[in-house]
Amino acid sequence: MPYNAKQHEEEVLNFWNEDKTFEKSVNERPEDKPFVFYDGPPFATGLPHYGHIVPGAMKDAMPRYKTMRGFRVERRWGWDCHGLPIENIVEKELDLPGKKEIEAFGIDKFNEACRSKVLMYADEWKRIMPRLGRWVDMSARGGSAKGGDNDNYASGAYMTMDLEYMESVWWVFSELWKKGLVYEGKKPMHICPRCATPLSNFEVTQGYKDIKDLSVTAQFKIKSEIEGLDAEGDVYMLAWTTTPWTLPGNVLLAVGADLDYVVVHHEESHYIVAKDLAESVFDGKEYSVVKEIKGSDLVGLMYEPLFPYFTEMEGAENAFRVLTADFVTTEEGTGIVHLAPAFGTDDYEVFRQENVPFIQHVTIDGRFIPEVTDFAGQEVKQRDDHMATDVDIVKYLAKSGGLFSKKKYEHSYPHCWRCDTPLLNYATSSWFVEVTKMKQQLLKNNKAIHWVPENVKEGRFGKWLEGVRDWAVSRNRYWGTPLPVWKSDDGDVLCIGSVEELEALSGEKVADLHKHFVDKIVIEKDGKTYRRIEEVFDCWFESGSMPYGQAHYPFENKEKFEAQFPADFIAEGADQTRGWFYTLHVLATALTSGDKPSIPATKSSSAFKHVVVNGIVLAEDGKKMSKRLKNYPDPMEIVDKYGADALRLYLLSAPVVQAESLNFSETGVREVYNKVCNTLWNVVSFYEMFSEELETRNLKLVTSDHALDRWIVARLNQLNREVTEGMEAYKFVEATRPIQDFVLDLSQWYVRRSRDRFKHGTDEDKQAALSTLRYVLMTLSKVMAPFTPFIAEKTYKLVTRNLELEVSSVHLTQWPECVEASEGERRVLEEMRMVRKVVEMGMSLRKEHGVRVRQPLAQLGVEGVVLSDDLKQLIADELNVKTVANEIAEYCVAKADGLVRVGLDTNLTDELKQEGLMRELVRAINQLRKEQGLTREHRIRVVYKTDDGMLKRVFTTFEKQLQTLVLADALEEGSADHEVSVGSSTMFLSVEAV
Repeated sequence: MPYNAKQHEEEVLNFWNEDKTFEKSVNERPEDKPFVFYDGPPFATGLPHYGHIVPGAMKDAMPRYKTMRGFRVERRWGWDCHGLPIENIVEKELDLPGKKEIEAFGIDKFNEACRSKVLMYADEWKRIMPRLGRWVDMSARGGSAKGGDNDNYASGAYMTMDLEYMESVWWVFSELWKKGLVYEGKKPMHICPRCATPLSNFEVTQGYKDIKDLSVTAQFKIKSEIEGLDAEGDVYMLAWTTTPWTLPGNVLLAVGADLDYVVVHHEESHYIVAKDLAESVFDGKEYSVVKEIKGSDLVGLMYEPLFPYFTEMEGAENAFRVLTADFVTTEEGTGIVHLAPAFGTDDYEVFRQENVPFIQHVTIDGRFIPEVTDFAGQEVKQRDDHMATDVDIVKYLAKSGGLFSKKKYEHSYPHCWRCDTPLLNYATSSWFVEVTKMKQQLLKNNKAIHWVPENVKEGRFGKWLEGVRDWAVSRNRYWGTPLPVWKSDDGDVLCIGSVEELEALSGEKVADLHKHFVDKIVIEKDGKTYRRIEEVFDCWFESGSMPYGQAHYPFENKEKFEAQFPADFIAEGADQTRGWFYTLHVLATALTSGDKPSIPATKSSSAFKHVVVNGIVLAEDGKKMSKRLKNYPDPMEIVDKYGADALRLYLLSAPVVQAESLNFSETGVREVYNKVCNTLWNVVSFYEMFSEELETRNLKLVTSDHALDRWIVARLNQLNREVTEGMEAYKFVEATRPIQDFVLDLSQWYVRRSRDRFKHGTDEDKQAALSTLRYVLMTLSKVMAPFTPFIAEKTYKLVTRNLELEVSSVHLTQWPECVEASEGERRVLEEMRMVRKVVEMGMSLRKEHGVRVRQPLAQLGVEGVVLSDDLKQLIADELNVKTVANEIAEYCVAKADGLVRVGLDTNLTDELKQEGLMRELVRAINQLRKEQGLTREHRIRVVYKTDDGMLKRVFTTFEKQLQTLVLADALEEGSADHEVSVGSSTMFLSVEAV
């Protein structure tokens, strides 16, 4: 029967729960031999998907392996609780479209609503993760989400919204503050107008999309005279932009000092444009070049603003002029750049050097300010129609004479990775961690990390570190850990590092650190009144603080944490090179650096030693998995069909665990189920049929001289070495792929070739085969346990049934001893490789000459390889030949492969033909036995009817052999009702139990 994965896996789950196997696997390992694993927290606002299952499989397999190597591996689950994902859910449910509505509703009520939504699907996660075989402590820990007494923060699932976790986040920030790594500054950053908050640079990289925008070439009318230009009509400078909504905030035009420009005549006006771009700008229109001029000669020209809104503001007399900038190129556009200081890094840097007004004509929620009278309150980048406002701007320019041309422009544009709103490059205030100060130490610490795949170290991650920028860690939001900064009216600042410190300074009891609690706390100190600033932390700062937050360090578990930092192992997707991996790395480097490191350390380090990076799981057609398109199978349906083991092994042996993409295929999972799970279970079931006949109750291997026994044990040792080497290198593909090959070898070569030994062998040979198979299955169950924990448990339980064992589970056993291959072992493997090569060549000859395998042949000759008698017999049995000779007779059909040459005698005598028919009869009778549900315990009576004389002679000539092979008490000629084909003849057979 096929392996019933669902039934067996649920039985194992029940056993683990009753036996408390996971708890034992941790507690029975010594505390002084830890293997430290960090688990990045997911949000429970959605259900687990393949993007969680891939790293989850790695996060389960490595700790299981290390546990079997004798390490104590504590595995704590965590929940991401803060940030925009939660806020967005509440905003939709409560119909709160923006910050004004949230604040009118009440921040306290809003935050409590967020708290209630944090664990929306926690129960599903707690059901699905164990069903996938994942061992991790998801139990509730001591303390509470609102603080309070804490009896045991060192175990159970941590939550980033817990007081203890948030307090550790405060400590991390305060330590960075003491090191001079925190500053408040105004910089152009990408903001999400819908969320009304800035995003860090690595958040921005996660949301780029190819979109079509409306690009505009605007014409700015020159008010100054150009030396040497005698031209009638107006003169315009042409500037190109893909963000027309920024044009109302224009204050300057920039040209390249050393670039060549031309003044051209077109229709009744003159236009200034870069010489190299004139042809593309005029795009087929007729024009003539009037004058060539250097960019430096254009400096100081004054022009009329396109919009009238800011012409009278203070400092306007120094605006609306031309200057030079080194970022101006002739790669695209016009060679002239319009500058709006509040909306671009280059623009802002020019503003800082020039005495011009700072015009911020758009609010942080992405709407034009009232002064922009024609568009006041209008969203500049509407999520549902991102070009709508640009279209209105173009219409205005066309009417006012400011439009030269417009066209659609496709480019990659950043969107909010949470709510999918187009971002704006916006100069705003934020609190920054000065990561650029740490750049060299970050690069140095990265050198010590073992990355899998290796190219991520210097590639994706290394390049990101090379271009590192300061990290904006504050957000203008509500549901998050508040920045622990209190300011006085005169700008004096206090940074708080603990609940105790806040209580001492304020005189108030602190039971919750969320915004709606701590914002009410006022500090009076040295005659000044300090109030907390409004911002909360970027939730990436919280996730980067995870090592300290989960342990409530340094307030609890100090000695244990410091002894076990940094982690030995983490694993997540490639996108985390600019997310969790990065924030872990930055904060750990900061905390372990300096003359007085915050975490006692002999040298600066990252937060982790080994990291495995997985790629993305796509739909089978290569597209992104989409619930709307339903282009992928539900993970739990796959698990119910084929089992978690098959899904895990499919993923762990795929390139997706090497940071490559995987087009998920149900066929691939089914193939693993068939070739590994089902095949292995067939072997286990075969062993079970004969297990009661095994005399020894000693689990040690009975020494056997049989070639097959020696070979399968050598193959098992080889497998153990390959898997061990792969796991020690954190390379899951190298560790898992050999398993499938071994299971096929075990089934299709060892068991199939040993079948007669189990059924009809001598007692000594049968005992050797049984002992060998039990040893192999028991050891194989250990080797497979980290990857396919369910079937490994079932196998181990079955082969050790009725034995007194020290441990209750395969997952509590020690990893099989891994030893170097001896000379004898290498010889056994090579000899069997040659045997199988000879068999393959012989089978090829049979096929080429149309001789079925059931038809015995007289001889196979082999040249080019020396074979022992037992190996020759193995070849003879497999190829169904009477003898294997050391030379090839002239009449044989031959085939060569390298130095090996085989020859097959295909001549058939009557005796050989009859023996072939006998084998066909055995097949036909056993098929009837199977169809009637008869087992090897049933004896049968066979009735046959045929007019073929040779078939009749087969029944008499091979009577006793037939009876033995089909477990028959009698073979009788008579009336039979099942028509079967035997050789080239048709006959009738009946089988009945006696």
